Amino acid sequence: MLKQRVLTAIVLLAGLSAALRWLDLAAWSWLVALILGLAGWEWGRLAGLGRVGSIVSGLVTFLVVAAAARCAFDGAGTVPDVRGWLSSMHVLAILFWLLAVPLWMWRGGRPARGLLMLTGAVVLVPPALALIQLRAEGLLPLLLLMAVVWIADIAAYFTGRALGRHKLAPAISPGKTWEGAAGAVVAVQLYGLAIKPWLFPPDQTPAPMTWAAVLLVLTAVSIVGDLFESMMKRQAGMKDSSQLLPGHGGILDRIDSLTATLPLIGFALLHLFAGTPS
Repeated sequence: MLKQRVLTAIVLLAGLSAALRWLDLAAWSWLVALILGLAGWEWGRLAGLGRVGSIVSGLVTFLVVAAAARCAFDGAGTVPDVRGWLSSMHVLAILFWLLAVPLWMWRGGRPARGLLMLTGAVVLVPPALALIQLRAEGLLPLLLLMAVVWIADIAAYFTGRALGRHKLAPAISPGKTWEGAAGAVVAVQLYGLAIKPWLFPPDQTPAPMTWAAVLLVLTAVSIVGDLFESMMKRQAGMKDSSQLLPGHGGILDRIDSLTATLPLIGFALLHLFAGTPS
């Protein structure tokens, strides 16, 4: 299993590196639509739509992301006329992750399939558009900001294994601990200090407390995204969202934290990160 995970991770990293190096913004948009389309198929499985319904869910997600990307972006980045619409989509997703999801996890239960499909649109479409926004800004912001989530996951895993005593959400994900979450917060804060000069021009650098608060929210929301997907799998009676990635499970298993954090990053990209170096 470990060998399989390592080999899959190497292939994924090589594929990401090649895509970032060789694909222009239009081709990147199609790749993002394809990946999120596969995630939409997995979401249909989690929602209990059956084989045909899950395929339809994936196709619809692919088409929606592709169409939205075509409307919102051109070769130079975000189309000015749609910035308000794009910002509103991110705000909807942010409210979902900050308010609806914690309440959902606290109360438990499983909504009707129709509501689950609407939820899938909120979970998948805004982060897809944020990925394209980041690519439009350049490779450096894309990689540095996505790495926030990766560092949070890695730090939470190793800190939890070493020090974990108090369960964070035992009914949803028994392996996660408060100590692991604290380790993620510390690691992301340190990482944020390191990347701050690379992200912001000198005249646009946020105040230290503001930047620390942004990083804290990103870390917390990344943990919520991870827990939410775990809850969805548990309710669906599935260990993994699919077996598309040998040793890793499915697309949603790998992007669960990103689906929650990318709308926040996308919103900040429109209102805070303008002019970040590429």
